[in-house]
Amino acid sequence: MWPDHRLIDLFKTEFPIVLAPMAGVMDAELVIAVAEGGGLGSLPSAMLSPEKAREQVNIIRQRVSAPVNMNFFCHTPVELDAAAEARWKARLAIYYKELGLDPAAPINAANRAPFDAGFCAVVEELKPEVVSFHFGLPDQALLKRVKAAGCLVISSATTVKEAVWLEQHGADAVIAQGAEAGGHRAMFLTENINEQPGTFALVPQVVDAVKVPVIAAGGIADGRGIAAAFALGAAGVQIGSAYLRCPESKVSAAGRAALAAGRDDSTVITNVMTGRPARGVQNRLMREAGPISPDAPPFPHAATALGPLKAAAEKQGRVDFTNLWAGQAIAMGRELPAAELTRDLAKSALARLRQMAG
Repeated sequence: MWPDHRLIDLFKTEFPIVLAPMAGVMDAELVIAVAEGGGLGSLPSAMLSPEKAREQVNIIRQRVSAPVNMNFFCHTPVELDAAAEARWKARLAIYYKELGLDPAAPINAANRAPFDAGFCAVVEELKPEVVSFHFGLPDQALLKRVKAAGCLVISSATTVKEAVWLEQHGADAVIAQGAEAGGHRAMFLTENINEQPGTFALVPQVVDAVKVPVIAAGGIADGRGIAAAFALGAAGVQIGSAYLRCPESKVSAAGRAALAAGRDDSTVITNVMTGRPARGVQNRLMREAGPISPDAPPFPHAATALGPLKAAAEKQGRVDFTNLWAGQAIAMGRELPAAELTRDLAKSALARLRQMAG
C-alpha cells in the first residue's frame, strides 16, 4: 500500500518509519517500543562507551526480534586551544557566579567520540542490521569492515551535493535532513547554515540526484507529513521530535514541560550548546549568548563548560543550559506510547495517501 516499497524491503520493517537517534534523551526502551510498532529503532551510540553500546543492543535483542540501527558520529576531532577555552569561560562566568559554581573546578570533558576502530569492532561483534552515520561517513577502511559485517549503511545529507557524495561513497540509503529538523545539522561539505534548504525543497532534488532510497527528515510529525514526503519521492521518513514526549523517552520533567509549551517558532539553530550548529528549543543561553556565537569553542568542546551549569539549573527545574534538541514540528508531539504512536503515524499516512490517490 506504500507507493515506494524500497525502504521496507531494504530494512525489513513493517513501516518505512525510522526513529531518529536522539543522544542524551533516549535509550534501548524507545528503540524497542518503535520496533514493536513496526518502525526501525535507532540507538544513538556516539555518547556511549563500547561496553554500554553492547549492553543496550543486547537489551534490544532480548526484547524484540526486529532490525536495529546503531548510529555514530564521524566528525574530525578538533583540539581545544587555551585561548578559545578562556574566551568561552569568560562568556559563561556570569552564569557560574549566579549559580554559585566554581569556574576553576575540574570538569569532565564532553563525550562525543567519532566512529573509530574500537566502535567498528563492536559493530562487527553485534552485527546491527543498519549502521547510520552523522557528519558524513567514516574512512573507507572502516566502512568496508562495517559492510563486511553485513550491515546496511545510511547517512544524512543537508544538500544535494552531500547526498551525491554519500551515494558515491557507499551509502545504501540517504537521509535528506531539511533545515526544520531537530538536532545537529549533518553538514559535512559546507559550514554555511544560511544556505541550508528546507525539507520540501531538499527531498525532491535529492530524489532526482541519487538512485538509492531517500529518507525524508525535518518537520515530519504526523500522517500528513509522511504522505507529503512520499509525494516528493521519498521512500521513507525519519522522525524524532514527535517521540520526545512518549513515556519511553528520557526527557526530564522540565524538558517535557518546555516541549509541551512548544510552538512553531520555539526552536532555533544554535552553536552555543556544543560548538556545532544544531536545532533545539530556545533557552536562556541561546537567547543571551547566541543563538550563533563566535565565542563557542569547536564541537564538542562548547558543551564541556556547560555541564555544571546544566546540572545546577536542572536541579532548580530549569532548562536554561540544557540542549533540548527538537525540530520545528515540536508542537505536534503527543504523549502516546511509542509503539502506538508509530502505528498511528503509519495508519494516518496510508489514509492520507489513499485520499491523495483518489
